[in-house]
Amino acid sequence: MLFNRQTFLVAGLSRSGIAAGEYLVSRGAAVYLYDDVDDENVRAAISRLEGIGCKSVPKDELPGVSERCDVLVLSPGIPVDHPLPVSFKRMGKRIIGEAELGALALRCPCIAVTGTNGKTTTVTMLEGILRAAGIKGVACGNVGKPITAALGELGEDGVAVAEISSFQLETLYSLRPHVAVILNVTEDHLNRHYNMENYIYLKSRILKNSAESEYAVLNYDDPVVRGFAEKTRARVVWFSMREQVEGGYLSEGKFFFRGEPVFPADELPVDGDHNRANALAAIVAAKLMGVGNAAISAALKNFRGVKHRLEKVGTLHGVTFIDDSKATNVDSAVKAVESVKGESVILLGGKDKGYSYEPLFEAIKRSDVVHAVIYGENAFRILNAALKSGYTSVTLCRPFDLAVRVAYLSARKGQNVLLSPASASFDAFSSYEERGKRFSELLGLLRAEERTEPAERGERGE
Repeated sequence: MLFNRQTFLVAGLSRSGIAAGEYLVSRGAAVYLYDDVDDENVRAAISRLEGIGCKSVPKDELPGVSERCDVLVLSPGIPVDHPLPVSFKRMGKRIIGEAELGALALRCPCIAVTGTNGKTTTVTMLEGILRAAGIKGVACGNVGKPITAALGELGEDGVAVAEISSFQLETLYSLRPHVAVILNVTEDHLNRHYNMENYIYLKSRILKNSAESEYAVLNYDDPVVRGFAEKTRARVVWFSMREQVEGGYLSEGKFFFRGEPVFPADELPVDGDHNRANALAAIVAAKLMGVGNAAISAALKNFRGVKHRLEKVGTLHGVTFIDDSKATNVDSAVKAVESVKGESVILLGGKDKGYSYEPLFEAIKRSDVVHAVIYGENAFRILNAALKSGYTSVTLCRPFDLAVRVAYLSARKGQNVLLSPASASFDAFSSYEERGKRFSELLGLLRAEERTEPAERGERGE
């Protein structure tokens, strides 16, 4: 692209849209801005970007501006079947995402991580491992900084550790990671991608540019991911929690890479087989980048998890509040109920994503979950799944704030209130981060109320 000779329309002014606008202006491009949403955050973003030379577009002027623009830069939150990208496609114009702008400009090696669950954890582990080895690893993409915003820090001697979502893969064409990691593929975003075939295809696209000189780190235990080995020219290196594969595996309580013990599994500070699988994937990718065992061990011993992923945010009268707001699909919530220690009251609900909730309740019946408080836009769908599964220890409570209070009042001393919604947050929040933050705020409000109006706690004994 010849930036100073082309005109761009940036649609969607969240984190990636802001970064795209800033990057394009820095390259001398003419940039227009548009967002369907009119709220405080969008207005602040428009003001910021207009200050550096961008122009915002009112909705009634959008068709005319679209005709003048050469390229549409589409934020991940806007689907490719939205009327705006459809109109650009009909005009034969280019549609890309911010990640594509970043991929075109990268001048350093890239480790790209995708999968339904575990991406942020794995990327965070990898960034820590690389930095422990003296390598300038930078988490970017769908976590940390947008790729375009990380370009200056990365330069030519850094390593981009990029989390790549299926939404980004819809408009990402040029990324060629030296190491591509695919963690798992389970049902998610079916409201966006319509069916599993489309979703699987998008996940496989992270490998499409890989050549024989690159690596594909694939989860041998996931049959869908295992099948991707037949679709890439990259050198396949497996990781497995069950088999001694050619690559990384768990054996005798240790993580191994190609027959060499690397790190004791019981020294990983975070619980759960899913976290051990994430650590194993990170170890394999790090070893392929030439990192030694000492740096891997130092980083993993100090890993404390990521925000909003099974994060203990506090206790009240012996009840522990656990923020797992990042569990936006069934598979992630299943991993949570299998991992959390002790009995729990779980909070479920939010924006529906088009999949079945019955497998979640089958897992709940096998777990230490003693009650489910169901809230949000999809509350009746989740309730119906609970009843079909024969799980009746439920309370239906639509508003989020009230649901948290009900969950707390339902829990006994020694139990947990676990926010693991198995749903997107967009029915009531702008992101899972905002939902998790509100969960923590409500714990603070409950504490304040009990200081001013002491309540009888019954069996909690306080």
